[in-house]
Amino acid sequence: MDRSTAVRRWLAPLVLVATLAACTDGRPAGGPTATTGPAPTSTVEATAAAQGRLTVYPVPAGAHPHDVAPARDGGVWFTAQHAGYLGHLDPATGRVTQVPLGAGSAPHGVIVGADGAAWVTDGGLNAIVRVEGSSREVRRFPLPAGRGNANLNTATFDARGILWFTGQAGIYGRLDPNSGEMKVFDAPRGRGPYGIATTPAGDVYYASLAGSHIARIDTNTGAATVLEPPTSGQGARRVWSDSRGRIWVSEWNAGRVGVYDPGTRQWREWPLPGSGPRAYAVFVDDRDRIWLTDFGANALVSFDPATERFTTYPLPGSGADVRQLLGRPGEVWGAASGQDSLVVVRFS
Repeated sequence: MDRSTAVRRWLAPLVLVATLAACTDGRPAGGPTATTGPAPTSTVEATAAAQGRLTVYPVPAGAHPHDVAPARDGGVWFTAQHAGYLGHLDPATGRVTQVPLGAGSAPHGVIVGADGAAWVTDGGLNAIVRVEGSSREVRRFPLPAGRGNANLNTATFDARGILWFTGQAGIYGRLDPNSGEMKVFDAPRGRGPYGIATTPAGDVYYASLAGSHIARIDTNTGAATVLEPPTSGQGARRVWSDSRGRIWVSEWNAGRVGVYDPGTRQWREWPLPGSGPRAYAVFVDDRDRIWLTDFGANALVSFDPATERFTTYPLPGSGADVRQLLGRPGEVWGAASGQDSLVVVRFS
């Protein structure tokens, strides 16, 4: 029995039922399906019990969920990277709705726009995909000719509502959701653009995993300025801004969390607790607490910048491989790709 099968038997079986959906670009994506899941499984780690409660929600086997984004309706979107659909979980019932994105789809990132729609970076389709929040209508925005195999990763909206996105093949780009106009830029140091985020002031930064740096994008000209973390070869994977506009970075190779302050142009870094940490994702919650995923510890980790202390939330089983974090007030959600599940820490 492989790890995924063992974990899914532990979480209980799923029952499938069917419903409908649409695609606007003339290429049917197929109808979404609804999956009724079992009750979620909860676990509380003793040292973290005062900080929050970790809950696990299974999703259909083989989904390999990569990214998550809380939806406007109280549910949670997730990208089923191996199955080629966008999923929607109802935490109250465990029900999952699947929205197929098209033949060859391999969705990576998902965020929610001001329009309430889910916006997906799809490496398989080499396109940005919009899924309307209520009707589940699908619209695709392919990259321009000559920009194939960009290995699209993540996206963010700037202060003017322009969508900026990254591709590990060495590109970043922008899409105007209103006009559909898209422009793609070559990254200043080639391969690596991965995580991307916007500050409260509307500035956009991305992380370059292969390039081991972060970069600030001039949203007027599209030019990117490289900013070097103090640790060489650290593998900057994801970035997120706090309420002060400081840029927090998950350093995959170094197993650290770093922060860059644009006001002072100063860096600081902290190693995650334990031996062999691997910091994948980073997210800043509404209290300005920093959250990370640690592949090495099979855990979620929170960091309080005021006290410089970490809290660890061990994940059940092994090899959860939580690849991304996002949240809303009182909740931090992650996609456990290795266990076909979503996880959430709820706190007050």
